[in-house]
Amino acid sequence: MRKYFLPLLLFIFSPLILFGQITYHDASQFPLLGKATTHTATRYERLPDSLEQISRKPVWELGKCSAGLAIRFRSNSTTIAAKWEVLYDRNMNHMTPTGIKGLDLYALVDDTWRFVNSGRPQGKTNEAIIITNMEAMEREYMLYLPLYDGITGISIGIDSNASVSLPAVDLPIRKKPVVCYGTSILQGGCASRPGMAHSNILSRWLNREFINLGFSGNALLDYEIAEVIAEVDASLYIFDFVPNATVQQMQEKAAHFFDIIRTRRPDTPILFVEDPIFTHTFFDQRVYKEVNSKNKTIHEIFQTLKAHGEKNIYFLSSKDMLGDDGEATVDGIHFTDVGFMRYSELLYPVIQKLLNQ
Repeated sequence: MRKYFLPLLLFIFSPLILFGQITYHDASQFPLLGKATTHTATRYERLPDSLEQISRKPVWELGKCSAGLAIRFRSNSTTIAAKWEVLYDRNMNHMTPTGIKGLDLYALVDDTWRFVNSGRPQGKTNEAIIITNMEAMEREYMLYLPLYDGITGISIGIDSNASVSLPAVDLPIRKKPVVCYGTSILQGGCASRPGMAHSNILSRWLNREFINLGFSGNALLDYEIAEVIAEVDASLYIFDFVPNATVQQMQEKAAHFFDIIRTRRPDTPILFVEDPIFTHTFFDQRVYKEVNSKNKTIHEIFQTLKAHGEKNIYFLSSKDMLGDDGEATVDGIHFTDVGFMRYSELLYPVIQKLLNQ
């Protein structure tokens, strides 16, 4: 009996037997959504290489995170797998590893993006069977990349007898994307998985490409980021920097940051978003006063722009952004998936109206 023990273990645990032979294809051959520029040092980062000696170090390093980036492909495989290597191998005590450095796979079903499964990370070098036992039929896929880490390389695995190709359906629409500039919340902190960051949720709901320029703790109105934003022929710009920028920084820099973009894009709608009424402001009086002061300041800046004749600018109040039950954050500030869904539900009709005007 003993001689059968090892073959039995191999049968139970061998991926080749369980899932069939998997062939990997370098993801660089497939479209990558969510980039403001192609002039980057490597494919899976967000800022142009020209800013390496210009941007503040934390902004430059955060630009290497792949927040909002997604690979589009088509396949008839019964199994989808992935191999990927992350840049930093980060860990945080308030965000899941899947959200930080994992992958999220969605499939297009009747023009609606449906969650398939996640690729769970093991460390710096990763391999995961994301889904198996599917019917062998052609499907359109979108694979979201990590929110709080970078990607140095990624390959998509399929059955050895299956095909993988460029997408045949032009969704999300890539012409005139929505460009978002903001903070750790925009970058995706602390979504449980990449698909739950609000820019990714809204991209699926609206079936339009979103560009995520969220920089954790560093949305401080750096003028070179305004230059990057202005390079994109967008349908809408969303300014969501208030949680990071101080009152003084907004007073000193917001008008010029706006002017850099408006000079290049005189007709593109720009949406200003208030600081969220964070759940712990009910108890923390210092934060409560700070949020109110910041929101008063951004409202004054907006009204000054309007008084100077600016048109096609809009303002979104943070009232009701997170609900009234206090359950939308992980730490009083950063959103859970519940928080991201509520924020998306607030933004969706506003963005939809601006895109259709």
